[in-house]
Amino acid sequence: MSRAIQDVTACREALARLPELDLGGLRQQWRTLYKAEASPHLSRELLVRAVAYRMQEVAVGGLRLPRQRQLRQIAQQFKQTGAANTPPRPELKPGTRLLREWQGRTYDVLVLDDGFSWQNTRYRSLSAIARKITGTAWSGPLFFGLKRNRLATRRSSQVPGAGAPIESPDAAG
Repeated sequence: MSRAIQDVTACREALARLPELDLGGLRQQWRTLYKAEASPHLSRELLVRAVAYRMQEVAVGGLRLPRQRQLRQIAQQFKQTGAANTPPRPELKPGTRLLREWQGRTYDVLVLDDGFSWQNTRYRSLSAIARKITGTAWSGPLFFGLKRNRLATRRSSQVPGAGAPIESPDAAG
């Protein structure tokens, strides 16, 4: 079965069949994919998710090495201290203005204590604003240049200056 999963089309078909498998079938898939027995305490739903993840991982690749290392460090920290402190996400200070040019227009978003303001309307997330601007589902941090697009960074034809400028009232921090 492992060879069939390496083909993306076969993987999609196998994923579509997963919900139809009984518990025994799911455990067999687990054994095939993980080369070990599944814990008898795993719920059916968790088995489906874990088997689906592993199928996709085999077919199209897993986590990149830096993310694997980060997860190992978090697990090791949890074993040693009983707590896992994940690295904090960069926070935007209230008063910071995010500027984004899109389709010939410049959009100016103000960071508030409890969200964002755009066109005198409060929003809880940047993604909601990006959706309003574009009319499609966008990652707000990606749209406003706060997060890199992994695909764009791998392309050699990346457009220079694609990142959005950010103005902050406190440039030092």
